[in-house]
Amino acid sequence: MLITERHQIILNLLKEKKNVKLQELVDLTNTSESTLRRDLDQLEKQNYLKRVHGGASLIQSKREEPSVNEKTTKNFDEKGIIAKYAANLIQDGDCIYLDAGTTTYQVITYLNQKDIVVVTNGVDHLEALLEKDIVTYFIGGYVKKVTKATIGRDAYTSIKNYRFDKCFMGTNAVHHDLGLTTPDPEEAQIKERAISLSREAFILADSSKFGEVSFSKFAELDEVKIITNSEPATQLNKYEENTEIILVN
Repeated sequence: MLITERHQIILNLLKEKKNVKLQELVDLTNTSESTLRRDLDQLEKQNYLKRVHGGASLIQSKREEPSVNEKTTKNFDEKGIIAKYAANLIQDGDCIYLDAGTTTYQVITYLNQKDIVVVTNGVDHLEALLEKDIVTYFIGGYVKKVTKATIGRDAYTSIKNYRFDKCFMGTNAVHHDLGLTTPDPEEAQIKERAISLSREAFILADSSKFGEVSFSKFAELDEVKIITNSEPATQLNKYEENTEIILVN
């Protein structure tokens, strides 16, 4: 079988199933595992797919954006591990920015007896922060239904008034060459500004975010530190060349 034929079979199966196991491809193409691994590596370099443990998965659409409800249940335990570690980095007296998102929301769960100030654009964060008696500032603006985040000109103008010891950001995608990206340019603008106003910036990203690329870039890897719970299927050193990876379990 020609290489181009194998590549087309792999891509067609990925479009159908979104995730494929290496053994499935072995059975389907009657090709050795070592050859198929080379095929997957080549297709990953061409940004057609990303390698995962035991196979490959389809890269998400550049504009695809899951709703808060969809993201809440996805990788819930992984996000909790990351959030707990992030919360322990916050010290009494800190002024922090807490980005909208499901992983950042879980950080609030672990903010026990913290004498801090929080600025956020996450609508869902407000009640949880107030229940913890945490001093909270909310940046106004247009409320985006899908992510429950405030964005737009008013949000951008509001956030410029603050300075942060630390910010904790969510992301849709982490790529070793193309940086940190998210589907919405307006949401990317708020993230970019929050990072620029922070002494330290942390990205909270479970392993599914690695190797992905979304539509709007908001940061280079060297501007942030990344907290994640497991090593991505692609080589970790690709990321560690440009940023600090904090691996928690």
